[in-house]
Amino acid sequence: MRRSRGLTAALVLSLAGAGTGIGLVLMPQASAITPPVAFTADELPTWQPDGIVFAMAQANGTVFAGGTFSAVRPPEGAAGAEQEAVNFVALDAATGKPTSCKLAFTIGDGTATVRTLVVSKDKKTLYAGGYFGAVNGTPVSSLAAIDIESCTPKASFHPGFPATVRGLAVTDDTLYAAGDFNAVDGQTRERFAAVDAGTGALKPFVANVDEPGRAVEVTPDGKNVLLGGDFFTVNGSNSHALAVVNATTGAVTKTYTNIPSNSVVKDISTDDTGFYTGHEGSGGGVFDGRIGLRLSDFTEKWRDRCLGATQFVLPYQGVLYSSSHAHDCSTELEFPDGKRNFLLAQPTNHDGAAPAPVDGFVRGPGKLGWHPTANDGLGEGIGPRVMAVADKNDVKYLWVGGEFTLINGKAQQGLTRFASTGDIGAPTTPVASAASVKPGEAQVRWRTSYDADDSKLTYRIYRNGSATPAATVTASSLEWQRPQASWNDTTVKAGQTYTYRVTATDDAGNTSALSAVASVTIPTSVQTYPNQVRQDGADLYWRYDDSVSPYVADSSTGGNTSGVQFNAPALRQTPGAVSGASTAMGFNGTSQLVHSDRRQSVGNTFTVETWFKTNTTRGGKLIGFGNNTTRSSGSNDRHIYMTNTGRLVFGVYNGSARTVSTGLFETYNDNKWHHVVGTQGPGGITLYVDGQNKGSLNATSTSTYAGYWHAGGDNLSGWPTRPTSNFFAGQLDETAVYPTALTQAQVKNHFDLAKAPTDSVSAVKATEDTYINQGAPSTAYGTSTSLAVRGTSAYETYLRFNLPAAPAGQVLKSASLQIKTSTQTGAGTADTVSVVPVTGTWSGAGTTFNTKPTLGTTPLGTLAGVPDGSAVHSVELDTTALSAVLGGSYSLGLTSTGTDPLWIWSAESTAAEGTPQLVLTFGAK
Repeated sequence: MRRSRGLTAALVLSLAGAGTGIGLVLMPQASAITPPVAFTADELPTWQPDGIVFAMAQANGTVFAGGTFSAVRPPEGAAGAEQEAVNFVALDAATGKPTSCKLAFTIGDGTATVRTLVVSKDKKTLYAGGYFGAVNGTPVSSLAAIDIESCTPKASFHPGFPATVRGLAVTDDTLYAAGDFNAVDGQTRERFAAVDAGTGALKPFVANVDEPGRAVEVTPDGKNVLLGGDFFTVNGSNSHALAVVNATTGAVTKTYTNIPSNSVVKDISTDDTGFYTGHEGSGGGVFDGRIGLRLSDFTEKWRDRCLGATQFVLPYQGVLYSSSHAHDCSTELEFPDGKRNFLLAQPTNHDGAAPAPVDGFVRGPGKLGWHPTANDGLGEGIGPRVMAVADKNDVKYLWVGGEFTLINGKAQQGLTRFASTGDIGAPTTPVASAASVKPGEAQVRWRTSYDADDSKLTYRIYRNGSATPAATVTASSLEWQRPQASWNDTTVKAGQTYTYRVTATDDAGNTSALSAVASVTIPTSVQTYPNQVRQDGADLYWRYDDSVSPYVADSSTGGNTSGVQFNAPALRQTPGAVSGASTAMGFNGTSQLVHSDRRQSVGNTFTVETWFKTNTTRGGKLIGFGNNTTRSSGSNDRHIYMTNTGRLVFGVYNGSARTVSTGLFETYNDNKWHHVVGTQGPGGITLYVDGQNKGSLNATSTSTYAGYWHAGGDNLSGWPTRPTSNFFAGQLDETAVYPTALTQAQVKNHFDLAKAPTDSVSAVKATEDTYINQGAPSTAYGTSTSLAVRGTSAYETYLRFNLPAAPAGQVLKSASLQIKTSTQTGAGTADTVSVVPVTGTWSGAGTTFNTKPTLGTTPLGTLAGVPDGSAVHSVELDTTALSAVLGGSYSLGLTSTGTDPLWIWSAESTAAEGTPQLVLTFGAK
């Protein structure tokens, strides 16, 4: 049959800005999903059969489903009683409920089944094929015609098909059939035949094949018929699985010999310019994917070689929807071998020029952001098997049938549907991180969110608790590809702490929850080690300072190649490899690793670098490149690994393993931090350890393949002095990859800078606070969740801190007080607030206006007005004054001379970031 087609949906353009105060975004108009996808991924309530759905068709707002089942029941949790449905059910496209049309497809001996359905062009007749002998008691022979209006079989339509009919296609006057039969009405017709669409009389069309026919389709001009199945010959001509024949005679028009012999065609569909095939196979070298072909000359446009038994293909408005259990799309530079993806969408044509062929085939168009989930289900464990698009009341519905028992993680058997409107699913919550390696810049990074029907999402970054975003960024992501997005805040001040939270919003306006708070203190001087890594051009830099799984932030200047933790490595291990507050990550040596978030190719010039600490005697991979993520990589090299004795090996593969290793007695499993670097360039490969050259080899090339960076483990099979374990047991820190070969001087500089002095930061929260109120002079407010400051009538706030002593060899370089305005209306103030020392005694429980303490007269800092709205604000303080009181208890007072009150959260509040705190930055003298 020829499936629904339409105009390609127009793409919506968006414009994203970056920088505080620059958040200009041209937002798309409200829609359900990201074009050109036409349907949401949100499943709708649908009645469900107790078996498997193999066939589907639609007409006039009704969806017909056939298969092998005996009853249908309401969706989970819905009211209603089970109804008998013998291998067939008709359902309202808009409600998902059964209609009054009841047909029973039965057979006297064996198990009846409906395997294919198609509707006539005038929408008056439903044709059904399969293996059955009667419809509502009317004798038939595996093919029946149903009057749709009366829901009754046409007794006069009675062609004799002695075996299963698996595919049907119809024109104004002819019905074509594919299946297992060798004759029709006693005349030879091997697996394909044509009968009169009105009478069922056999037509002279002959397209005999040697193995079962599974799919049949008529070209839009009606001149040719497309055949699909298991066959190897058509009318004596060699053609495997696919052929084109004349629509009248069956004479061969086009043969195909480039489909693997162990693969078959399961489905064929057409649109205005092309036709599309879905394939299934078994064994090595199998082809399980989809092919797009031209109608003009029946030649191939592209071939999507994803593995995972494609059952059905449906082109609609420029998008090819497919049902399969795709588990490996490595050839398409998409997801590696792993979990099954049952419902996919991709454009029917490449946007612009098609890519160059690889292995003789043009890759298929990339997958789109539409990803409902299913499961293997019953029977063969195939999952979804068939699709149809129906419309009712100006809403389009994509129906899916098969043997699944779950949709989007919820119990739903055999049937489900998705609408063109009503997107209600919000994106996942972003996982955010913030860091700074130099004054004047904070790098805010986050793992992009996943939305099952929106690939382009809008991210809003909120600073210091403000309700107004500091920036707006758009970024694209897919279920299997969630790259890092980032934004640099260049208005930050040295010595102050900033907090950031991020949300994700889809085209329909569904918004995720706020990310967890990411906090960063801006250093007062450049942090020399990480800054040098960035300046030397790293395009992957994992510092392992992350506090939330499974995200590993990329701190390079523009690579945005974040990592994904697998099997929960230990976070924030201290001390790290370099000076300062940076932390390391711990790996168990049996299953834990980090892999990069996107597939990429790496050339013959690169550098890999990491710090490690271990006492393992089982070896393992520290860092390397491989073609899988969490499963063992079949292609793997560009790696550094440790042997059982603690030696280090750096290797590439260019037809054979080419390696450089440390000496026999140069071992590094001494539980101390070590620095290791491997480079490849025009001069070959070189291994460095702790800044020293440990050997070179004239190996200037390496294998070309797409893959992922790994830290902590991956396959080492076949490599020299292979250790007992593929996985590394120990700690890793400061892992970096460069697109250049670092020089020995650069490597030595990195090693030396690791111990360079760096700032240290202490965030000191208030241990006690209160305020006094002239209007209630005898009341103590030590348990209040908010604090107030005003000149007339007076409010004064008092804060107590236990200050740390300066670290050895360091002095206080900057200090700031951070407070957060409360959520009450008018919490901000137009007046200047002063921060002064408290020189008298006070307590939260006992201090009132009548017993208020004396205050110093010289302000330590001022805040010139605070805008309304709950947000964090910082006051820079006099470091000289604070330096004199380090190492003891110290109190600050907040005062004003005006009449406009300031309201802030207290330490008793549960508000995020609400507790007042001092941020103290210490650095070298």
